[in-house]
Amino acid sequence: MPLSELPVFPLPFDTATAPPAAHHHVIVPYAALNNESCQHVLQGLALPQLESLMQALSPLELDEGADDSTTPPHERAVARLWGLNPQAPAWAALANAQADSPCAWFSLCHWTAGADQVRMDDPARLPLDMHDARALHSILQPWFAQDGFTLTIVQPGRWLISGAALQALSTASMDRVLLRDVTAWLPDAHTARQLHRLHSEVQMLLYTHAFNQDRSEHGLQPINAFWLHGAGSLSTAQLQQPRPAVQVLDGLRQATLRQHWPAWKQAWEQADAGPLAELARHVAAGGQATLTLCGERHARSYTTAPRSLLQKIRNVFSPQRFAGLHQAL
Repeated sequence: MPLSELPVFPLPFDTATAPPAAHHHVIVPYAALNNESCQHVLQGLALPQLESLMQALSPLELDEGADDSTTPPHERAVARLWGLNPQAPAWAALANAQADSPCAWFSLCHWTAGADQVRMDDPARLPLDMHDARALHSILQPWFAQDGFTLTIVQPGRWLISGAALQALSTASMDRVLLRDVTAWLPDAHTARQLHRLHSEVQMLLYTHAFNQDRSEHGLQPINAFWLHGAGSLSTAQLQQPRPAVQVLDGLRQATLRQHWPAWKQAWEQADAGPLAELARHVAAGGQATLTLCGERHARSYTTAPRSLLQKIRNVFSPQRFAGLHQAL
């Protein structure tokens, strides 16, 4: 399937609201591949604009993460830029724009139970329109209200859930669970007993419900689960803090999350010929810029900053290369 035909798996934040800035920030999620089985896609991959930028920009310290980090590097990068907690960015609160109001994203999904895992299927492939969302909301809202939660439809498949219990809830990004076993990413049962109970109750409620029976009759996957992410609250000062413009090149993320490696290679070629070529021209003209390349765990940023003589000499004899980033990220 070509890159343009992949269903869009949305980011948890909106980058379109920030005004343009003189300092250009570009973030590339999933810029590197650490899976040995897909290294063949790197063969013949030429990225001249990226190589040019890596020669022109100065590297910053590596942002190191862990395999079990609930927040992927590209989300941490945006969170730092916007003054949010990079380890637990309250993305839903940022969208909700109500101070001191704990909330989270509530994404509708389908889980497939196997012999040894419960897999999160791709929500972007789960047909759902506003009519379906309103019907499902009428089913779920009374159930969640008993526990002090309010559900608000934002998009058909992604709602906002509000309630005091979300203030200190640690949630994993949807990027961590897509097409993976969800059990490793659920909040600890001792700190989120209420959430675990709601997961079980919703599955039982929807298992034989007429809403899902109708979907099955039309050949559609049932909605049998939900995922909370981007939980927390923000103060008035945090909500009023300016959010610098940032461009997130999302094509590689869309391809990686579906493990579609030809599309990943195509996304890199398109990024190099388009946004990165524009960034290279901006830097060549004396403009300020920061480029952040992210992997599954770590991120490396490059920025327009003066270089010492030693750094210049090192770059001549040991220039920065994209090929060397795959092990680093």
